[in-house]
Amino acid sequence: MSSLIELNDISYGYRAGQNVLDRVSLTLDPGERLFLAGPNGAGKSTLLRILVGLIKPHAGEIRAFGTPRVTDAEFHDLRCRVGFIVQDPDDQLFCPTVIEDIAFGPLNLGASREEALAIVDEVLDQLHLKHLRERITHELSGGEKRLVSVAAVLAMKPDVLLLDEPTNALDEENLRRLEEILIGLPQAMILVSHDPHFRRKLATRIIELRTGKVLQLPDKKCTASERANQAETAS
Repeated sequence: MSSLIELNDISYGYRAGQNVLDRVSLTLDPGERLFLAGPNGAGKSTLLRILVGLIKPHAGEIRAFGTPRVTDAEFHDLRCRVGFIVQDPDDQLFCPTVIEDIAFGPLNLGASREEALAIVDEVLDQLHLKHLRERITHELSGGEKRLVSVAAVLAMKPDVLLLDEPTNALDEENLRRLEEILIGLPQAMILVSHDPHFRRKLATRIIELRTGKVLQLPDKKCTASERANQAETAS
């Protein structure tokens, strides 16, 4: 089975001679929930931004869905298939209401208004968030904004999800809800998180970034049946 994402020998630095990432390589396979651990400043968020073409690496190769990604057009196609959920949901949610925020992606991809509204209802029903449909976005709690940002990305039907510190500022109830949602999703994921309990509950594999290098942590592999049991437990 071929990998969905391959990063080969990625290097990047914000200052000349100081690499945040030094020949970093990783793969993401179907069904994986790959966690990136490591201290602040290790380059975890930078690596996600490089993966979707928001930052150009100084060296290395990015392959996604079997195709090298170099040009802006190739990365535009990639961003249509990879959903990126950023650290601060206020940077992601910009429409007046929840329904408009979730419909924005499908509309931007060419769906009609009727099709987009149907997708909104489908996603909100899937995530048990229909009670938020008509809410004013800026009046949501931090946890509610985080869940709506997940819904907005899922509405674009991505093949892969990238989540950067998704548990930031979540209370216990919304953290549990987010865990249930993510465990129940079929998409492969790369997640950045400092929360060891969150990693232990969801990770199928964990790698650590430290001093620009990848350290492979002791494997926590989940079989397909174990992932199915997790999803059944969450539903």
